[in-house]
Amino acid sequence: MITITDKAKQRVEEVMKEENYDPSYFVRVAVDSGGCSGLTYKLDFDNQEQKDDQVFEDKGIKLVLNIKSFLYLAGTELDFSDGLTGKGFVFNNPNASRSCACGESFAV
Repeated sequence: MITITDKAKQRVEEVMKEENYDPSYFVRVAVDSGGCSGLTYKLDFDNQEQKDDQVFEDKGIKLVLNIKSFLYLAGTELDFSDGLTGKGFVFNNPNASRSCACGESFAV
């Protein structure tokens, strides 16, 4: 399962409103190869589910990811930071054995 914090939920709702996304849209979370630690997080809005997608809902936000990404992200919490060190979504991933200094890539 993937969960979302209240701050991330609020930011998702703001973006969906700003972009005029209708209720059919959801948050797609994925993992791609790349970055200084080997794997990178990807977050986007989508309205088309794929055959092997894993679907979760937390705090009224629908979170969707493919099975490959789920293997890397099981138990992850999606947060949002607006602090002095950077603004954006943050992945609190218990499966990551290390991550880069910017937090955008990780290894397992």
